Amino acid sequence: GLSTALANARDLGDWLGIEGEGLFNFRPSVRPVPLECHIQGFPGKFYCPRMMTMNKPTYAAIRTHSPDKPVLVFVSSRRQTRLTALDLIAYAAADERPDGFVHMSSDELSIYLSKVTDPALKHTLQFGIGLHHAGLAPEDRELCEELFAQCKIQVLVTTSTLAWGVNLPAHMVVIKGTQLYDPQRGGFRNLGVLDVQQIFGRAGRPGFDTSGEGVIITEHKNLAHYVSMLTHSTPIESQFVSNLADNLNAEVTLGTVTNVREGAQWLGYSYLHTRMEKNPLAYALTWDDIRLDPGLLDHRRKLIKQAARTLDRAKMIRFD
Repeated sequence: GLSTALANARDLGDWLGIEGEGLFNFRPSVRPVPLECHIQGFPGKFYCPRMMTMNKPTYAAIRTHSPDKPVLVFVSSRRQTRLTALDLIAYAAADERPDGFVHMSSDELSIYLSKVTDPALKHTLQFGIGLHHAGLAPEDRELCEELFAQCKIQVLVTTSTLAWGVNLPAHMVVIKGTQLYDPQRGGFRNLGVLDVQQIFGRAGRPGFDTSGEGVIITEHKNLAHYVSMLTHSTPIESQFVSNLADNLNAEVTLGTVTNVREGAQWLGYSYLHTRMEKNPLAYALTWDDIRLDPGLLDHRRKLIKQAARTLDRAKMIRFD
Protein backbone atom coordinates (compact mmCIF):
# COMPACT_ATOMS: atom_id res chain seq x y z
CA GLY A 1 0.00 0.00 0.00
CA LEU A 2 2.76 2.47 0.89
CA SER A 3 6.53 2.82 0.68
CA THR A 4 7.28 4.87 3.79
CA ALA A 5 7.49 4.12 7.51
CA LEU A 6 4.52 5.22 9.63
CA ALA A 7 3.81 5.49 13.33
CA ASN A 8 0.14 4.61 12.84
CA ALA A 9 0.31 1.89 10.20
CA ARG A 10 -2.44 -0.04 12.00
CA ASP A 11 -4.93 2.79 11.36
CA LEU A 12 -4.16 2.78 7.65
CA GLY A 13 -4.38 -1.02 7.60
CA ASP A 14 -7.80 -0.93 9.27
CA TRP A 15 -9.03 1.71 6.82
CA LEU A 16 -7.78 -0.28 3.80
CA GLY A 17 -9.36 -3.45 5.20
CA ILE A 18 -6.05 -5.29 5.65
CA GLU A 19 -6.07 -8.17 8.12
CA GLY A 20 -3.28 -8.59 10.69
CA GLU A 21 -1.36 -11.15 8.59
CA GLY A 22 -1.14 -8.71 5.67
CA LEU A 23 0.26 -5.73 7.56
CA PHE A 24 4.04 -5.19 7.52
CA ASN A 25 5.49 -2.03 9.05
CA PHE A 26 9.25 -1.50 8.97
CA ARG A 27 11.26 1.15 10.80
CA PRO A 28 12.84 3.92 8.67
CA SER A 29 16.26 2.38 9.44
CA VAL A 30 15.32 -0.86 7.65
CA ARG A 31 16.39 -0.51 4.02
CA PRO A 32 18.16 -2.86 1.58
CA VAL A 33 21.12 -0.47 1.39
CA PRO A 34 22.20 1.20 4.68
CA LEU A 35 21.93 5.00 4.66
CA GLU A 36 23.99 7.30 6.85
CA CYS A 37 22.41 10.69 7.56
CA HIS A 38 24.21 13.96 8.32
CA ILE A 39 22.45 17.16 9.38
CA GLN A 40 24.05 20.62 9.53
CA GLY A 41 22.47 23.89 10.66
CA PHE A 42 23.40 27.42 9.61
CA PRO A 43 22.21 30.75 11.03
CA GLY A 44 20.94 33.48 8.77
CA LYS A 45 17.75 35.53 8.77
CA PHE A 46 17.56 36.13 5.03
CA TYR A 47 17.06 33.45 2.40
CA CYS A 48 19.60 34.29 -0.32
CA PRO A 49 22.63 34.96 1.94
CA ARG A 50 21.82 31.79 3.89
CA MET A 51 21.71 29.75 0.67
CA MET A 52 25.11 31.19 -0.29
CA THR A 53 26.71 30.18 3.02
CA MET A 54 25.47 26.61 2.45
CA ASN A 55 27.47 26.15 -0.78
CA LYS A 56 30.85 25.61 0.89
CA PRO A 57 29.57 22.87 3.27
CA THR A 58 27.83 21.27 0.29
CA TYR A 59 31.17 21.06 -1.55
CA ALA A 60 32.89 19.82 1.63
CA ALA A 61 30.25 17.10 2.05
CA ILE A 62 30.78 15.91 -1.52
CA ARG A 63 34.56 15.76 -1.06
CA THR A 64 34.21 13.97 2.32
CA HIS A 65 31.41 11.46 1.76
CA SER A 66 31.32 10.89 -2.00
CA PRO A 67 34.54 12.08 -3.68
CA ASP A 68 34.20 9.81 -6.73
CA LYS A 69 30.58 8.58 -6.75
CA PRO A 70 27.47 10.33 -8.14
CA VAL A 71 25.86 13.06 -6.03
CA LEU A 72 22.40 14.67 -6.27
CA VAL A 73 22.07 18.16 -4.78
CA PHE A 74 18.46 19.25 -4.20
CA VAL A 75 17.73 22.98 -4.04
CA SER A 76 14.52 24.99 -3.78
CA SER A 77 14.41 26.94 -7.06
CA ARG A 78 15.67 27.09 -10.64
CA ARG A 79 17.81 30.11 -9.82
CA GLN A 80 19.45 28.22 -6.96
CA THR A 81 20.43 25.34 -9.28
CA ARG A 82 22.57 27.73 -11.33
CA LEU A 83 24.00 29.66 -8.36
CA THR A 84 24.85 26.47 -6.46
CA ALA A 85 26.54 24.90 -9.50
CA LEU A 86 28.64 28.03 -10.12
CA ASP A 87 29.80 28.11 -6.48
CA LEU A 88 30.68 24.40 -6.55
CA ILE A 89 32.77 25.06 -9.66
CA ALA A 90 34.54 27.97 -7.88
CA TYR A 91 35.33 25.78 -4.83
CA ALA A 92 36.60 22.97 -7.09
CA ALA A 93 38.86 25.46 -8.91
CA ALA A 94 40.17 26.79 -5.59
CA ASP A 95 40.89 23.17 -4.68
CA GLU A 96 43.00 22.92 -7.89
CA ARG A 97 40.72 20.24 -9.35
CA PRO A 98 38.36 22.16 -11.68
CA ASP A 99 37.64 19.07 -13.78
CA GLY A 100 37.42 16.71 -10.78
CA PHE A 101 33.71 16.03 -11.40
CA VAL A 102 34.19 15.12 -15.09
CA HIS A 103 34.51 11.39 -15.81
CA MET A 104 34.94 11.34 -19.60
CA SER A 105 37.47 12.45 -22.20
CA SER A 106 37.61 16.04 -23.43
CA ASP A 107 36.67 14.93 -26.97
CA GLU A 108 33.57 13.12 -25.73
CA LEU A 109 32.66 16.12 -23.57
CA SER A 110 32.92 18.44 -26.60
CA ILE A 111 30.46 16.27 -28.54
CA TYR A 112 27.91 16.47 -25.72
CA LEU A 113 28.42 20.23 -25.23
CA SER A 114 27.63 20.83 -28.92
CA LYS A 115 24.13 19.41 -28.31
CA VAL A 116 23.31 21.69 -25.35
CA THR A 117 21.17 24.80 -25.96
CA ASP A 118 21.04 26.33 -22.44
CA PRO A 119 24.12 28.58 -21.92
CA ALA A 120 24.27 28.07 -18.12
CA LEU A 121 24.10 24.29 -18.54
CA LYS A 122 26.75 24.38 -21.27
CA HIS A 123 29.08 26.22 -18.86
CA THR A 124 28.52 23.94 -15.84
CA LEU A 125 28.77 20.69 -17.84
CA GLN A 126 32.36 21.56 -18.73
CA PHE A 127 33.14 21.02 -15.04
CA GLY A 128 31.10 17.84 -14.60
CA ILE A 129 28.07 19.48 -12.95
CA GLY A 130 24.63 19.15 -14.51
CA LEU A 131 21.45 21.19 -13.94
CA HIS A 132 17.92 19.79 -13.85
CA HIS A 133 14.75 21.87 -13.52
CA ALA A 134 11.46 22.49 -15.33
CA GLY A 135 12.84 25.55 -17.17
CA LEU A 136 15.30 23.52 -19.27
CA ALA A 137 14.47 22.24 -22.74
CA PRO A 138 13.45 18.55 -22.65
CA GLU A 139 16.51 17.61 -24.75
CA ASP A 140 18.86 19.32 -22.28
CA ARG A 141 17.19 17.61 -19.31
CA GLU A 142 17.37 14.19 -20.96
CA LEU A 143 21.06 14.74 -21.81
CA CYS A 144 21.81 15.61 -18.15
CA GLU A 145 19.93 12.52 -16.94
CA GLU A 146 21.83 10.32 -19.42
CA LEU A 147 25.27 11.70 -18.49
CA PHE A 148 24.53 11.41 -14.76
CA ALA A 149 23.11 7.87 -15.05
CA GLN A 150 26.29 6.82 -16.92
CA CYS A 151 28.48 8.55 -14.27
CA LYS A 152 30.09 10.75 -16.91
CA ILE A 153 29.26 13.77 -14.75
CA GLN A 154 29.44 13.33 -10.98
CA VAL A 155 27.12 16.06 -9.67
CA LEU A 156 23.55 16.93 -10.64
CA VAL A 157 21.97 20.05 -9.06
CA THR A 158 18.21 19.78 -9.27
CA THR A 159 14.93 21.14 -7.97
CA SER A 160 12.83 18.86 -5.77
CA THR A 161 10.60 17.82 -8.71
CA LEU A 162 13.24 15.21 -9.60
CA ALA A 163 12.63 13.40 -6.30
CA TRP A 164 9.13 12.41 -7.36
CA GLY A 165 9.50 11.96 -11.11
CA VAL A 166 12.82 10.61 -12.39
CA ASN A 167 14.57 7.43 -11.29
CA LEU A 168 18.23 8.43 -11.07
CA PRO A 169 20.39 6.53 -8.55
CA ALA A 170 23.12 8.32 -6.59
CA HIS A 171 25.52 7.43 -3.82
CA MET A 172 24.80 10.64 -1.93
CA VAL A 173 21.96 13.16 -1.85
CA VAL A 174 22.29 16.65 -0.38
CA ILE A 175 19.22 18.70 0.55
CA LYS A 176 20.60 22.23 0.42
CA GLY A 177 18.04 24.33 2.25
CA THR A 178 14.77 22.83 3.44
CA GLN A 179 12.47 25.71 2.52
CA LEU A 180 10.33 25.68 -0.62
CA TYR A 181 8.24 28.55 -1.95
CA ASP A 182 4.54 27.63 -1.78
CA PRO A 183 2.52 29.80 -4.19
CA GLN A 184 -0.78 28.86 -2.50
CA ARG A 185 0.43 30.21 0.84
CA GLY A 186 2.36 33.09 -0.72
CA GLY A 187 5.47 32.23 1.29
CA PHE A 188 8.05 29.60 2.17
CA ARG A 189 7.28 26.27 3.84
CA ASN A 190 9.58 23.58 5.21
CA LEU A 191 9.99 20.25 3.44
CA GLY A 192 7.75 17.62 5.01
CA VAL A 193 8.78 14.19 6.23
CA LEU A 194 7.52 12.45 3.09
CA ASP A 195 9.51 14.83 0.84
CA VAL A 196 12.70 14.20 2.82
CA GLN A 197 12.19 10.42 2.82
CA GLN A 198 11.45 10.48 -0.90
CA ILE A 199 14.62 12.47 -1.60
CA PHE A 200 16.76 10.30 0.68
CA GLY A 201 15.35 7.26 -1.12
CA ARG A 202 17.48 8.27 -4.12
CA ALA A 203 20.70 7.56 -2.17
CA GLY A 204 22.28 4.13 -2.27
CA ARG A 205 19.79 2.42 -4.57
CA PRO A 206 19.71 -1.42 -4.46
CA GLY A 207 21.60 -2.95 -7.36
CA PHE A 208 23.71 0.20 -7.81
CA ASP A 209 25.42 0.64 -4.44
CA THR A 210 26.18 -1.04 -1.12
CA SER A 211 25.77 2.10 1.02
CA GLY A 212 24.29 5.57 0.79
CA GLU A 213 24.78 9.01 2.29
CA GLY A 214 22.14 11.64 3.01
CA VAL A 215 22.96 15.23 4.00
CA ILE A 216 20.49 17.90 5.14
CA ILE A 217 21.80 21.46 5.28
CA THR A 218 19.14 23.63 6.89
CA GLU A 219 18.50 26.74 8.95
CA HIS A 220 19.79 26.38 12.50
CA LYS A 221 16.35 26.67 14.13
CA ASN A 222 15.09 23.65 12.11
CA LEU A 223 17.84 21.27 13.26
CA ALA A 224 15.86 19.65 16.10
CA HIS A 225 12.80 19.28 13.87
CA TYR A 226 14.65 17.30 11.18
CA VAL A 227 16.60 15.20 13.70
CA SER A 228 13.28 14.21 15.27
CA MET A 229 11.73 13.63 11.84
CA LEU A 230 14.47 11.21 10.76
CA THR A 231 14.61 9.26 14.00
CA HIS A 232 10.87 8.83 14.64
CA SER A 233 8.04 7.53 12.50
CA THR A 234 5.36 10.15 11.91
CA PRO A 235 1.62 9.58 12.34
CA ILE A 236 -0.26 10.41 9.16
CA GLU A 237 -3.34 12.55 9.79
CA SER A 238 -6.21 13.08 7.38
CA GLN A 239 -6.49 16.26 5.32
CA PHE A 240 -9.93 15.30 3.99
CA VAL A 241 -11.90 18.09 5.73
CA SER A 242 -10.19 20.78 3.62
CA ASN A 243 -11.46 19.11 0.41
CA LEU A 244 -14.70 17.65 1.73
CA ALA A 245 -17.00 19.86 -0.37
CA ASP A 246 -15.29 18.88 -3.65
CA ASN A 247 -15.43 15.18 -2.83
CA LEU A 248 -19.04 15.38 -1.68
CA ASN A 249 -19.92 17.11 -4.95
CA ALA A 250 -18.40 14.17 -6.87
CA GLU A 251 -20.44 11.67 -4.81
CA VAL A 252 -23.66 13.63 -5.39
CA THR A 253 -22.92 13.70 -9.12
CA LEU A 254 -22.41 9.92 -9.12
CA GLY A 255 -25.67 9.47 -7.25
CA THR A 256 -24.11 7.62 -4.30
CA VAL A 257 -25.04 10.40 -1.85
CA THR A 258 -28.52 11.94 -2.05
CA ASN A 259 -29.15 12.98 1.58
CA VAL A 260 -27.35 13.74 4.86
CA ARG A 261 -27.76 10.19 6.19
CA GLU A 262 -26.05 8.69 3.13
CA GLY A 263 -23.37 11.39 3.32
CA ALA A 264 -22.60 10.52 6.94
CA GLN A 265 -22.44 6.83 6.01
CA TRP A 266 -20.05 7.62 3.13
CA LEU A 267 -17.85 9.65 5.49
CA GLY A 268 -17.70 6.64 7.82
CA TYR A 269 -15.64 4.78 5.21
CA SER A 270 -12.98 7.52 5.11
CA TYR A 271 -9.58 7.62 6.76
CA LEU A 272 -10.76 10.88 8.34
CA HIS A 273 -13.30 8.92 10.42
CA THR A 274 -10.62 6.42 11.47
CA ARG A 275 -8.29 9.15 12.71
CA MET A 276 -11.04 11.25 14.34
CA GLU A 277 -11.79 8.31 16.63
CA LYS A 278 -8.10 7.68 17.40
CA ASN A 279 -6.89 11.29 17.73
CA PRO A 280 -9.93 13.59 18.22
CA LEU A 281 -7.87 16.57 19.48
CA ALA A 282 -6.30 17.00 16.02
CA TYR A 283 -9.78 17.48 14.52
CA ALA A 284 -11.22 20.00 17.03
CA LEU A 285 -12.96 17.24 19.01
CA THR A 286 -12.60 16.06 22.61
CA TRP A 287 -12.62 12.63 24.23
CA ASP A 288 -16.02 13.56 25.71
CA ASP A 289 -17.34 13.95 22.14
CA ILE A 290 -16.18 10.40 21.41
CA ARG A 291 -17.86 9.10 24.59
CA LEU A 292 -21.16 10.93 24.02
CA ASP A 293 -21.33 10.28 20.27
CA PRO A 294 -20.19 6.67 19.58
CA GLY A 295 -19.12 6.31 15.94
CA LEU A 296 -19.18 10.15 15.70
CA LEU A 297 -22.42 9.97 13.70
CA ASP A 298 -23.63 13.43 14.79
CA HIS A 299 -20.25 14.98 13.97
CA ARG A 300 -20.19 13.32 10.54
CA ARG A 301 -23.71 14.64 9.82
CA LYS A 302 -22.54 18.12 10.89
CA LEU A 303 -19.55 17.97 8.49
CA ILE A 304 -21.79 16.81 5.63
CA LYS A 305 -24.28 19.65 6.28
CA GLN A 306 -21.47 22.23 6.29
CA ALA A 307 -20.07 20.91 2.99
CA ALA A 308 -23.56 20.72 1.45
CA ARG A 309 -24.31 24.34 2.42
CA THR A 310 -21.00 25.39 0.82
CA LEU A 311 -21.98 23.62 -2.41
CA ASP A 312 -25.51 25.05 -2.24
CA ARG A 313 -24.13 28.62 -1.96
CA ALA A 314 -21.95 27.92 -4.99
CA LYS A 315 -25.06 26.62 -6.85
CA MET A 316 -23.37 23.25 -7.42
CA ILE A 317 -26.14 21.28 -5.67
CA ARG A 318 -29.51 22.01 -4.05
CA PHE A 319 -29.63 21.40 -0.29
CA ASP A 320 -32.85 21.73 1.67
